Amino acid sequence: MKRSEDTLTRVEFQVMDIIWQLGGDVCAWDILERMDEPKPAYTTVATYLKVLYEKGYLDFHKTKGQGKTHRYVPLISKDEYTRRTMQAVKHRFFGGSVRSMLNYFVREEKLTAQEVQAMLSMVEEGGEV
Repeated sequence: MKRSEDTLTRVEFQVMDIIWQLGGDVCAWDILERMDEPKPAYTTVATYLKVLYEKGYLDFHKTKGQGKTHRYVPLISKDEYTRRTMQAVKHRFFGGSVRSMLNYFVREEKLTAQEVQAMLSMVEEGGEV
């Protein structure tokens, strides 16, 4: 990524999420038709794609026979973005401590004993909740 310290804004994430859902290799029209109402202008979507390219989240190419249409492909998976974002949250807000982060969610989300038990089982089994 060109500037890996850049995180995504809410709308940038929405655009990337559409691209991830579609599996990449999409044009601005593909994204625009899947955006919520009220839909932004085409030029707005194109601007977001340019910003995401400049941040290093996307690359693009042109397909022969499609004129000036740019096709965009993600340079980072949603899983990788999630991993990086959660690592940053863990370090920024919890001093790098997983325990402090989990403690926060147990308190703030008011997890039930059953939910906590499911988390403990996940840790023991090394799988997902």
